[in-house]
Amino acid sequence: MTDPIADMLTRIRNAAKIRKAEVFIPFSKMKLEIAKILKREGFISDFEEIKKDDEHKFGGLNLVLKYEDGVSVITGIKKISKPGRRVYAVKEKLPIVVNDYGIAIISTSAGIMTNRQAKKAGLGGEVICEIY
Repeated sequence: MTDPIADMLTRIRNAAKIRKAEVFIPFSKMKLEIAKILKREGFISDFEEIKKDDEHKFGGLNLVLKYEDGVSVITGIKKISKPGRRVYAVKEKLPIVVNDYGIAIISTSAGIMTNRQAKKAGLGGEVICEIY
Protein backbone atom coordinates (compact mmCIF):
# COMPACT_ATOMS: atom_id res chain seq x y z
CA MET A 1 0.00 0.00 0.00
CA THR A 2 1.53 3.31 -1.05
CA ASP A 3 -0.87 5.68 0.72
CA PRO A 4 -2.21 4.54 4.12
CA ILE A 5 -4.13 7.79 4.71
CA ALA A 6 -6.03 7.34 1.43
CA ASP A 7 -6.83 3.79 2.58
CA MET A 8 -8.21 5.16 5.87
CA LEU A 9 -10.39 7.70 4.08
CA THR A 10 -11.66 5.07 1.64
CA ARG A 11 -12.57 2.72 4.49
CA ILE A 12 -14.53 5.52 6.20
CA ARG A 13 -16.25 6.53 2.93
CA ASN A 14 -17.25 2.94 2.10
CA ALA A 15 -18.49 2.19 5.63
CA ALA A 16 -20.59 5.37 5.65
CA LYS A 17 -22.15 4.49 2.29
CA ILE A 18 -23.41 1.12 3.53
CA ARG A 19 -24.34 2.58 6.95
CA LYS A 20 -21.93 0.46 8.99
CA ALA A 21 -21.78 1.38 12.67
CA GLU A 22 -18.02 0.86 13.03
CA VAL A 23 -14.95 0.61 10.83
CA PHE A 24 -11.52 -0.88 11.65
CA ILE A 25 -8.39 0.91 10.46
CA PRO A 26 -4.78 -0.31 10.86
CA PHE A 27 -2.87 1.84 13.36
CA SER A 28 -0.47 4.70 12.75
CA LYS A 29 0.19 7.85 14.77
CA MET A 30 -1.01 10.07 11.93
CA LYS A 31 -4.29 8.13 11.62
CA LEU A 32 -4.77 8.48 15.39
CA GLU A 33 -4.38 12.26 15.13
CA ILE A 34 -6.85 12.38 12.22
CA ALA A 35 -9.33 10.30 14.27
CA LYS A 36 -8.97 12.76 17.18
CA ILE A 37 -9.77 15.65 14.84
CA LEU A 38 -12.77 13.80 13.35
CA LYS A 39 -14.18 13.20 16.84
CA ARG A 40 -13.53 16.75 18.04
CA GLU A 41 -15.18 18.22 14.93
CA GLY A 42 -18.23 15.92 15.27
CA PHE A 43 -17.75 13.73 12.19
CA ILE A 44 -17.48 10.48 14.19
CA SER A 45 -19.05 9.53 17.53
CA ASP A 46 -16.01 7.90 19.08
CA PHE A 47 -12.89 5.85 18.39
CA GLU A 48 -10.99 3.19 20.26
CA GLU A 49 -7.32 2.32 19.98
CA ILE A 50 -6.90 -1.46 19.78
CA LYS A 51 -3.53 -2.72 20.99
CA LYS A 52 -1.80 -5.71 19.42
CA ASP A 53 -2.30 -8.79 21.65
CA ASP A 54 -3.30 -12.47 21.51
CA GLU A 55 -6.86 -11.60 20.45
CA HIS A 56 -5.83 -9.00 17.85
CA LYS A 57 -3.01 -9.86 15.46
CA PHE A 58 -2.57 -6.20 14.48
CA GLY A 59 -3.06 -2.94 16.31
CA GLY A 60 -5.60 -0.53 14.94
CA LEU A 61 -8.33 2.02 15.43
CA ASN A 62 -12.01 1.21 15.65
CA LEU A 63 -14.01 4.27 14.55
CA VAL A 64 -17.68 4.58 15.51
CA LEU A 65 -19.39 6.45 12.68
CA LYS A 66 -22.01 9.11 13.37
CA TYR A 67 -25.44 9.21 11.74
CA GLU A 68 -28.33 11.69 11.98
CA ASP A 69 -31.75 10.37 10.92
CA GLY A 70 -30.06 7.41 9.24
CA VAL A 71 -27.81 9.63 7.10
CA SER A 72 -24.06 9.80 7.65
CA VAL A 73 -22.69 13.05 9.04
CA ILE A 74 -19.79 12.65 6.59
CA THR A 75 -21.22 13.52 3.17
CA GLY A 76 -17.84 13.80 1.46
CA ILE A 77 -14.27 12.85 2.22
CA LYS A 78 -11.51 13.58 -0.28
CA LYS A 79 -7.74 13.08 -0.27
CA ILE A 80 -5.96 16.20 -1.53
CA SER A 81 -2.22 15.58 -1.19
CA LYS A 82 -1.13 12.34 -2.85
CA PRO A 83 2.23 10.55 -2.94
CA GLY A 84 2.84 11.63 -6.53
CA ARG A 85 1.60 15.19 -6.04
CA ARG A 86 1.95 16.90 -2.69
CA VAL A 87 -0.24 19.95 -2.12
CA TYR A 88 0.94 22.69 0.22
CA ALA A 89 -0.82 25.84 1.37
CA VAL A 90 0.71 28.94 2.91
CA LYS A 91 -1.04 30.51 5.90
CA GLU A 92 -2.71 33.18 3.74
CA LYS A 93 -4.19 30.63 1.30
CA LEU A 94 -5.49 27.81 3.50
CA PRO A 95 -8.45 26.03 1.88
CA ILE A 96 -12.04 26.85 2.79
CA VAL A 97 -14.16 23.69 2.54
CA VAL A 98 -17.85 23.91 1.54
CA ASN A 99 -18.23 27.54 2.61
CA ASP A 100 -16.57 26.69 5.97
CA TYR A 101 -19.05 23.92 6.85
CA GLY A 102 -16.38 21.28 6.26
CA ILE A 103 -12.77 21.01 7.37
CA ALA A 104 -9.42 20.52 5.74
CA ILE A 105 -6.80 18.58 7.69
CA ILE A 106 -3.38 20.19 7.47
CA SER A 107 -0.01 18.73 8.48
CA THR A 108 1.94 21.67 9.94
CA SER A 109 5.22 22.07 11.76
CA ALA A 110 3.19 22.15 15.00
CA GLY A 111 1.37 18.89 14.21
CA ILE A 112 -1.80 17.84 12.44
CA MET A 113 -4.69 20.31 12.72
CA THR A 114 -7.74 21.67 10.92
CA ASN A 115 -7.61 24.58 8.50
CA ARG A 116 -9.29 26.82 11.12
CA GLN A 117 -6.71 25.95 13.80
CA ALA A 118 -3.84 26.47 11.34
CA LYS A 119 -5.24 29.87 10.37
CA LYS A 120 -5.47 30.91 14.05
CA ALA A 121 -1.91 29.70 14.67
CA GLY A 122 -0.66 31.43 11.51
CA LEU A 123 0.72 28.21 10.03
CA GLY A 124 0.68 26.66 6.59
CA GLY A 125 1.52 23.12 5.60
CA GLU A 126 0.58 20.06 3.58
CA VAL A 127 -3.15 19.74 2.88
CA ILE A 128 -3.93 16.10 3.66
CA CYS A 129 -7.67 15.88 3.02
CA GLU A 130 -11.05 17.62 3.05
CA ILE A 131 -14.07 16.37 4.98
CA TYR A 132 -17.60 17.75 4.69
